[in-house]
Amino acid sequence: MSSAARAAGTGGADAAAEAARSAGPPAQIHVPSGGARGELRAIRIVWWRELIRFSRDRLRIITSLVQPFLFLFILGTGLSTLSAHGHFRISLRTLFYPGVLCMAVMFTAMFSAASIVWDREFGFLREMMVAPVKRASLVLGKCLGGATVAAFQGLIVIAIAGLVGVPYEPLMLLEIFGLQLLVAFSITAFGVMAAARITQMQSFMAVTQMAIMPMFFISGALFPVSGLPSWLTVLNRIDPLTYAVDPMRRIVFAHLKLGGAERLAFAGGVTWWGYRVPTLLEAGVVAALGLVMLGVAIAEFSRVD
Repeated sequence: MSSAARAAGTGGADAAAEAARSAGPPAQIHVPSGGARGELRAIRIVWWRELIRFSRDRLRIITSLVQPFLFLFILGTGLSTLSAHGHFRISLRTLFYPGVLCMAVMFTAMFSAASIVWDREFGFLREMMVAPVKRASLVLGKCLGGATVAAFQGLIVIAIAGLVGVPYEPLMLLEIFGLQLLVAFSITAFGVMAAARITQMQSFMAVTQMAIMPMFFISGALFPVSGLPSWLTVLNRIDPLTYAVDPMRRIVFAHLKLGGAERLAFAGGVTWWGYRVPTLLEAGVVAALGLVMLGVAIAEFSRVD
């Protein structure tokens, strides 16, 4: 290389160094500061992500409705031929309807929580965990997103009330939707709590099915809770889902034209040692359990690396 070329190269290097010095320190990446505003933004982003995922998965929307419709129109219609010979003339589709309202949001909420396991397997969960926000905000956003998605699914089952002999009373529909939101939040919190430590989708589905299906059948979703054998009464009263199905049935049956004997037989309500548990107290039990499971889920995710 000639001396002129070396001089030109040296001069270019000196010029670049001088330009770097005059430009000052390198630009810093801006990280949003903490505070309530940042946490609320994180909650909103996680919540909105759940809605986007649900809206793009049309197959999930359709398949999650198959089971409620099977219980209502196949099982309910088939067993109605037996109940027609009994003393009461109420359709079993009407009897099953409050339980199916809970079922519609229950399974959808659980599937929403299951996405945490997928996120862990594909590495997205780790990216969320290193975000400059509290993990409690991420968990809360996930639970709110799952509750919103499940409640939207429940609206479809609410819309078919007329097909099972339930009137479209605005106040009743509003109360049902509020209970569905509450149930969906609690079930999502349960699923998120379980997903905090389970790393494989197969294990998660096995554990949740083992817990959810017995809870559903023991809750009285498919039968009245009065006059049960002693052992089943005990199981029914300690089942958390009982306190979601029973107020749903009370609300629905309060707007049906039934005789006193029918109302007592099918919607007598949950009792504790002869005390009839009020609807608001039952809803409070569901809300309290949801908050407890949310707290456990937050504690579990705070320990996850």
